Amino acid sequence: MYGWIWRKLPGGLWGKLTGSIVLTAAVGTLLWYVVFPWATPLLPFDDVQVGTEQTQQDPNAVPGADDPGLGPDDIPYSTHSNEPAPSPSNR
Repeated sequence: MYGWIWRKLPGGLWGKLTGSIVLTAAVGTLLWYVVFPWATPLLPFDDVQVGTEQTQQDPNAVPGADDPGLGPDDIPYSTHSNEPAPSPSNR
């Protein structure tokens, strides 16, 4: 196929090199601006599902929403350290 295209391009070596570069750029531009935007909604790349049905959570759920002590803007974990708060000692 590439040999057929090379033979059909006009001109000598430099004309064929220039023509092949222009042809490659035109095909790339057509793919980039026409074909890929058309095909993107048809491809499953944004349909990410990890885990089983039993372990999946609602993607719209607010973390800590079931904890009555937290408001909608409160973060349910410490932002200062990875260490949990010390538990009260029973003396």
